[in-house]
Amino acid sequence: MLLSLQCITTGDDYKIKVWNYKTHRCLFTLHGHLDYIRTVQFHAEYPWIVSASDDQTIRIWNWQSRTCVAVLTGHNHYVMCASFHPEEDLVVSASLDQTVRVWDIGALRKKSVSPADDIMRLTQMNTDLFGGIDAVVKYVLEGHDRGVNWASFHPTLPLIVSGADDRQVKLWRMNDTKAWEVDTLRGHMNNVSCAMFHAKQDIIVSNSEDKSIRIWDATKRTGIQTFRREHDRFWILAAHPEMNLLAAGHDSGMIVFKLERERPAFSVSGDTVFYVKDRFLRYYEYSTQKEVQVAPIRRPGTVSLNQSPRTLSYSPTENAILICSDVDGGSYELYIVPKDSAGRSDYLQEARKGAGSSAVFIARNRFAVLEKSSNNVLVKNLKNEIVKKTPLPVATDAIYYAGTGNILCKAEDRVVIFDLQQRLVLGELQAPTVKYVVWSSDMESVALLSKHAIIIANKKLVHRCTLHETIRVKSGAWDENGVFIYTTLNHIKYCLPNGDSGIIRTLDVPIYITRVIGNIIFCIDRDGKNKLVTVDASEYIFKLALFRKRYDHVMSMIKNSQLCGQAVISYLQQKGFPEVALHFVKDEKTRFNLALESGNIQIAVASAKELDDKDHWYRLGIEALRQGNVGIVEYAYQRTKNFDRLAFLYLITGYLDKVGFMCKIAGQNNNFMGQFHNALYLGDVRKRVEILENTGQLALAYVTAATHGLTEIADRLAAELGENIPSLPDGKASSLLIPPAPLMSCSDWPLLRVMRGIFDAGLDATGRADQDEDYDDAGGDWGDEDLEIVDVNNVVENGDVVDHSEEDEVNEEEGGWDLEDLELPPETETPKAAGPARSALFVAPTPGMPVSQIWTQKSSLAGEHAAAGNFDTAMRLLSRQLGIKNFAPLKPLFLDAHMGSHTFLRAFTSAPVISVAVEKGWSESASPNVRGPPALVFNFSQMDDKLKAAYKATTEGKFPEALRQFLSILHTIPLLVVDSRREVDEVKELIVIVREYVLGLKMEVKRKEMKDDPIRQQELAAYFTNCKLQKVHMRLVLTSTMGLCFKGGNYATAANFARMLLENSPNEAQSKKARQVVQACGDRKDGRQLNYDFRNPFVVCGATFVPIYQGQKNVSCPYCGSRFVPSVEGELCSICELSVVGADASGLLCSATQSR
Repeated sequence: MLLSLQCITTGDDYKIKVWNYKTHRCLFTLHGHLDYIRTVQFHAEYPWIVSASDDQTIRIWNWQSRTCVAVLTGHNHYVMCASFHPEEDLVVSASLDQTVRVWDIGALRKKSVSPADDIMRLTQMNTDLFGGIDAVVKYVLEGHDRGVNWASFHPTLPLIVSGADDRQVKLWRMNDTKAWEVDTLRGHMNNVSCAMFHAKQDIIVSNSEDKSIRIWDATKRTGIQTFRREHDRFWILAAHPEMNLLAAGHDSGMIVFKLERERPAFSVSGDTVFYVKDRFLRYYEYSTQKEVQVAPIRRPGTVSLNQSPRTLSYSPTENAILICSDVDGGSYELYIVPKDSAGRSDYLQEARKGAGSSAVFIARNRFAVLEKSSNNVLVKNLKNEIVKKTPLPVATDAIYYAGTGNILCKAEDRVVIFDLQQRLVLGELQAPTVKYVVWSSDMESVALLSKHAIIIANKKLVHRCTLHETIRVKSGAWDENGVFIYTTLNHIKYCLPNGDSGIIRTLDVPIYITRVIGNIIFCIDRDGKNKLVTVDASEYIFKLALFRKRYDHVMSMIKNSQLCGQAVISYLQQKGFPEVALHFVKDEKTRFNLALESGNIQIAVASAKELDDKDHWYRLGIEALRQGNVGIVEYAYQRTKNFDRLAFLYLITGYLDKVGFMCKIAGQNNNFMGQFHNALYLGDVRKRVEILENTGQLALAYVTAATHGLTEIADRLAAELGENIPSLPDGKASSLLIPPAPLMSCSDWPLLRVMRGIFDAGLDATGRADQDEDYDDAGGDWGDEDLEIVDVNNVVENGDVVDHSEEDEVNEEEGGWDLEDLELPPETETPKAAGPARSALFVAPTPGMPVSQIWTQKSSLAGEHAAAGNFDTAMRLLSRQLGIKNFAPLKPLFLDAHMGSHTFLRAFTSAPVISVAVEKGWSESASPNVRGPPALVFNFSQMDDKLKAAYKATTEGKFPEALRQFLSILHTIPLLVVDSRREVDEVKELIVIVREYVLGLKMEVKRKEMKDDPIRQQELAAYFTNCKLQKVHMRLVLTSTMGLCFKGGNYATAANFARMLLENSPNEAQSKKARQVVQACGDRKDGRQLNYDFRNPFVVCGATFVPIYQGQKNVSCPYCGSRFVPSVEGELCSICELSVVGADASGLLCSATQSR
């Protein structure tokens, strides 16, 4: 039992333990019972616990004072249960002494709430423990023939229900003076363990050791329904205090269930929602928020489980309502409500009824009824007369409205829109089991709700997106913006047209959305009450505007709302709008990352200066180098003291004088390797010799000087080396190594000037207001900031960078980069990030349609789609045409097809390569507006060469190699494109040839692996002879199989293969061997039985390698045509390794002539 954060447990240790179920900690233990304790229960109002025990007593405990306040004695056998009355001062108990007792504890309540002294209570307790007057027996109910296991009160009425070992459930009534038996419920086949009243319905729930739970009508005292388990006996029942849930404990655990569905049936029409509540049809107006009772829909007093209305359909012009339920296996009721009867509770109309598992209005005065047994739809008028009977295109479980004259048919794995007038399928979509269908107000979009998924499609059932939920989906509705708002058990969520979703708010209890107007959600709860939920729609409206490219709305929301948070920033970054996310962010690290992603060098530099971290300067340098902003690259390298990269940057940009400065700086820093590299960059041989000499590398210095003609220096170094002079090779011409001159010797790359976008123009004012003054002097640029890039004449030996304003404060001994003795040129200006001027704006021309896109527009050939690089559509085509599911073997072929139909041109070194599509049959005289098909790397003549190579490998007995080559042909054929019908037939013939060889070779490889099973070896060899092979290969197969069967003692079979060999024009050696086998076998029988009958035509299963004889059921591969036993259906074809066996496919399409 639970109370607040406390729960109470008991067991066979005679103890009662009270726990905090949040912390999983025992708070205290109550001692007093002398035997097993059967049940415990908290009082709903007072701090009491009642317990029943095998010591034949009932005890009441105060869990606040942790003491026993009363002991109820009187039972003379085990007390199996005891419980408080929900409202009155009563306790009911059941015992194995065959009685149910009702105890009056009014005196105990008065004593507990009276202001008596606590010490007096404790002293008086000892006298009251046995036979006190705090609790007295009010009634003793006798009537059971065996021990009573359970008794409980009705929540509101003076009734008691009990269950006993006599397999009976008894109903008792009581008043102020007496109690008596009302009725007995019989049906259980074993001891009744527990029985209780339902809190909200007039029913009794009982369970038993006969492994069943039974539901009884408390009014009629008859059984309604029975739930059974296979192996487990039931022992206990419990009801949720607020929700319509029951729990039952059994031998293996417990189950939680509800007796009836709680979703109310409703239908929205304009400003009104019609729904069913308390057996009355009602409607609710959204504008006035007024609820009106229309008419009763069922006679009072009819109680049955799961027969409440499931669906409701409304015809506004005729004011007619269709209500469907599960009564009698599925039926409908038609009500036509006069306009003047609304609100009259005395109005009662006899409904027109009929059988049908589903019914829905399809026109003003017509409705459709699903006849599930015959899979037909009956169209009826308002007089309930059949007008038309139409068969349905799929096995339908339910029908829904899909526009005037149309219905949406729900099958097991798909939904179909069917036009009843023309008997045409207007749309079809694969979908899991759909439970509810929700159309938008304009009937342009539909949401298909299943248990854990939502599929969004248009009115033709063209798929748009699918959402998967881990928690059950309950309901949904479209808002006026085309956003689908839906609920799960715990949340209200949204789904945008592109499939993006998110949480709007959490829910305490499940609700069912009927309509969404602005930021107000109208819904119905499980009690049938209409509610309004106000939500914040700004997040999904913002995302919707971004998706629809309504950038003016996005700007307005950014300026006027409080949209922020990591979720919005991540969404903008994910959707390719980092420049928008940049204006939400204050964290410098995040701003830096977003600025780099959006290419905004100015903000990236500002954030890098704030962070002043080596890693951020390094990343800034990479991005600036990508944009060709040499000044910022130079500045980033200076801040990270990356002098090697800085020197190389000066080299490739043509600043050779600065390379010289870097050489001097490296010498100041004793970085001799860097100094030597810089001398190499400059082609300064004397400097290289000097560096080598200063570092003690005299031999290298001598070789360098002598090689480059510096005779004086070489002679001086030779004198110093003495006898250790290295020898130089004779006859070798030497040349000075000088790096190539840069193509463009300039500062920054030229950038294309384009018009600023709406975000660039509008968000600058809303970005960081505190930095506006930094951009006042930006001039015609986009707000460039002075980067204070220091030139090389301001770098000291330790590499520190100092501001220009501090030059005069640095002395010669300490001042870094202050190399006055080097006679450096005057200080250069700090570079700025290049940006387009505001004047003379240039609008980039609109690019034309790529050739690869033109290729795919009118082509249905998978090879041409792969050549265009559109792999998704190529795979969809192959899946539809050939049932291909495994695309892994085709991946390299797709890449080859794409790369082979394109060539790449290099303009100049600093520009990316240009991709050019290669067209088939291109000529200079062709019109530039007419594009030919792609030039493919795969053609049919190549297949001929591959086939010959595979034949050769087969002849040489290289079976794995031959199998690989044959499979390569099978994998290439789907991407072939041929020109004529004759070539199409040849391609299909090639598939059959290759299929036979692959099947035979796979059996042969399998046979060689099975050395321990001679019978199976002979069978596989025999099946190989059934393949359609070239004569030369058939003779080899027959020779091999003949010898194998002869050695295995199957002489009759071996003789048959020998005769087949003689009929295939064998060579002399094969002919001689065959005649010898025929002679040796004679009339001898087979020694062992083989699963092979050459007299009965058969094909071999490509998966199990067993014969499928003529007349036996089989399935085939939609691509290669291999046959399989029915059990293989749905699996991957083991021959071609591409397609799904038994899949529906339209067939190979490899030529444009096939679609003409």
